Amino acid sequence: MKTLIEKLASSHSLELQEYEFLIKNYNDEAAKSLRKLADKTRREIYGNKIFVRGLIEISNICRNDCFYCGIRKSNKNCQRYRLTPEEIISCSDEGYELGFRTFVLQGGEDNFFTDEILGDIIREIKSRHSDCAVTLSMGERSCESYKFLRDCGADRYLLRHETADKEHYSKLHPSSMSYENRIECLKNLRELGYQTGCGFMVGSPYQTEKNLAQDLKFIETFKPDMCGIGPFIPHKDTPFKDFRAGTAELTCYLLSIIRLIYPPVLLPATTALGTIHPTGRELGILSGANVVMPNLSPVNVRKKYELYDNKICTGEESAQCRDCLNNRMKKIGYEVVTSRGDIKKQ
Repeated sequence: MKTLIEKLASSHSLELQEYEFLIKNYNDEAAKSLRKLADKTRREIYGNKIFVRGLIEISNICRNDCFYCGIRKSNKNCQRYRLTPEEIISCSDEGYELGFRTFVLQGGEDNFFTDEILGDIIREIKSRHSDCAVTLSMGERSCESYKFLRDCGADRYLLRHETADKEHYSKLHPSSMSYENRIECLKNLRELGYQTGCGFMVGSPYQTEKNLAQDLKFIETFKPDMCGIGPFIPHKDTPFKDFRAGTAELTCYLLSIIRLIYPPVLLPATTALGTIHPTGRELGILSGANVVMPNLSPVNVRKKYELYDNKICTGEESAQCRDCLNNRMKKIGYEVVTSRGDIKKQ
């Protein structure tokens, strides 16, 4: 294990079977060693700075039926909502006053948000706040759509690949969705000049150690600007309701490995990590993450954007509680900053 960890830290690359070995032989000593190296690597590039993104969950209406997701179209118990363009722009205005300089518009694949409607929203946000970055997380769209939105001013796009194994992908998604299209979307986003983010769930149903190793190898070759990983947490109204959740420990272990694979990557300590463990986001930061995404959505809809059970949506998760977040990060030796927080490629 020590030899592999040293190899990863120096070469930023391992063979597939070596990643699998690291995962299969997880232990506290290895986790501690990786965490220390990841923190050192991150500090060499970003110091002790933690970047904040203002998350605006614009709609929980989705045309897809992913087996793990609480807002899947077949969930009849989901209380659906959709923010109006005016509400979305108002959230960005409020966020700007709070000091946010990146806004993440995230939602299900809601057909209401055509290129024209979404493009108008992006242009308006950018015209009001020209020093801000706009990130989209709106699922699979055509290459033409991505190009149009990029031309409207979108800077970044988050699209989790979910798994780098085609067979595993088919176990998580209906037959109407394909692994090939997901990867094609990621390639299109990269070619169009977006800062592009991918990611996966840790401990998702049917996931093997080899699957996780394939995810790490995909990240090594794709070199995403951002990578969002978090523990799988089941939702009571999905086919995966009885599956066990992933763990904070393995998630943090993989965060450290990803930091060493691609040192400049922007790596969030996700809401899911904060949901599964009371100090999950702090643990994520200590393991090499350097992004947190408090919620800017209207308070009355935060609980409705429920991808998994028991999502944290009040208190420190609220963007209005910036002082709480600042203090929590300060206690573990980090400083929350309000810049756009672009990737620093070496």
